[in-house]
Formats: sequence, structure tokens, C-alpha cells
Amino acid sequence: MLLATEKGRVTDWPGYIGATVGLLILVALVYWLMRQGWNWRRTLQSDLPELPAAPEQSGEALLAGPGRYHGSTTAGNWLDRVVAHGLGTRSLADLTLTEQGLLARRTGADDLWIPAEALTGARTDSGIAGKVVPSGLLVVGWTHGSGELESGFRLDSAADHDAWVEAVEALVTRTKTKKTEEAAT
Repeated sequence: MLLATEKGRVTDWPGYIGATVGLLILVALVYWLMRQGWNWRRTLQSDLPELPAAPEQSGEALLAGPGRYHGSTTAGNWLDRVVAHGLGTRSLADLTLTEQGLLARRTGADDLWIPAEALTGARTDSGIAGKVVPSGLLVVGWTHGSGELESGFRLDSAADHDAWVEAVEALVTRTKTKKTEEAAT
């Protein structure tokens, strides 16, 4: 029989506070380790040359559209994200393809300019840099320095990806033909 003076223990406050502090420390540690990994990757990629600056006038647009930039990877390895020079920063982007190249005006990050001479091709794919999009991504291949990179974009209108692939491939063909003709003369 309980006496009126006895109280039951309702909560274990020290245990709850200890568990909460422990969880917060664990989350902070995981975040710190992720940050260290990102910085280490940036250090490993420090030999990547600076990105080309976008020209003042990039020419008449062959195609243009809003979308999202999902990141860049080394060609053929969609999990090897490139983070040097801001290439690892996902952002909104307005894409413009001209005879001079591909311009991605990115919100909250430096613009990405890929000259026509550097373009190697385009395709649609379901993922890049750890980001999988079932409805597809536009993946543009290009050379930079001594390496080949691939950058992934998701246009607001995914139905336009095929038109972009055709336009980039045609631009690559025209650029190669022009280089061959200039070398022959």
C-alpha cells in the first residue's frame, strides 16, 4: 500500500539529458568528418587548372533553359565528384548553348563556362556524383587540363534533354570538323 507521502519516479531527467548530449556530439562528429573528407578531396584535386572565364558575349543561343547543376565527376566514374574550383557545389542554373560553348549561370556559385573546343559529347543518364534522378539528367562531357570531366544538369523540362544531347553532339562535330579544316590549311 502506498502512502500519500511517497511519489513515484516519473522521468529520468539526467538520463534523457545525457542521451541528448551524446547524440548531439555524435552528429557534430559526423559533420566534422564529412567536412574533413570534402577538404581532403579538394586538396587532392588542387592540380586541376582554373576554370575558363565566361566571355562577355557568348553568341546567339542555340538552346537555353533553366534547370539545376548537380555536379561534376571524372569521366566514366559517376561517383568521383570533383569539388575543386566550385565544381562540387549544386545550384540552380540557367543553361545556354552557343556556337562558342556551354554557359551555366549558377545561382550562389561561380558560373561554369565550357568552350566548344573542350566539349566531348553529351548523353542522358540516371545519375551523377551520388545523385540519382529516375527521370534523367543531361550529362555533358568535356576536357579540362589533362583530364576529362562530366557535368550533370537537370533541366526543368526533362523532355528537352534529348534535344540538348543532339545539339551538343552536333556542336562537337562542327568544332572537330573546323579544327581539322584549319589544320589542313
